[in-house]
Amino acid sequence: MNDDSTRWDERYRGEEFLLGTEPSRFLFERIEEVKRLCPGRRALDIACGEGRNSIFLARHGFSVTGLDISPVGLAKARDWARREGLDCDFRPVNLETYRIAETFDLIINFNFLLRDLIPQEVAALTPGGIILFDTILESPTAPVPHRKDFLLQPGELARLFAPYPGTILFCGEYPDSATPTAKLIYHHSK
Repeated sequence: MNDDSTRWDERYRGEEFLLGTEPSRFLFERIEEVKRLCPGRRALDIACGEGRNSIFLARHGFSVTGLDISPVGLAKARDWARREGLDCDFRPVNLETYRIAETFDLIINFNFLLRDLIPQEVAALTPGGIILFDTILESPTAPVPHRKDFLLQPGELARLFAPYPGTILFCGEYPDSATPTAKLIYHHSK
């Protein structure tokens, strides 16, 4: 087991859910738009943790694959999905070495930044597919401890997606929030 897996296992070990059971606010606010735009209902949740966003997507008719490094977080997510009878496949992976081999209509990447994974995410989209991205932005109010390479720089998220054949439907930065974030919706060309 590597250090990241051990660290996240410890965070998820309690009976409570670390980030709660409600989905990301960004996902919650955009779900109807996402459902309208997505060409199908296969979704990938990058760094899914305990599954709060995967469960939310499954409740909205998506067949969800959730990837995470923490077996403890994934076990909680599997139990939750099983209790609700939802279509979720939770897989333990190290995203630093993982290669996305399937295609998806929707990919969500929340609270996680691995820049080298972005080209794989775009390549894994079906024509007309969507990426929702929401992660921490470097700012004086950014929560600590975070390594600088795991924080987006101002303006970086739009620059990362600009070269791809698609449209950035939304991009916003919130540097003064309690947790400063950058959010993006990318629509892959058909």
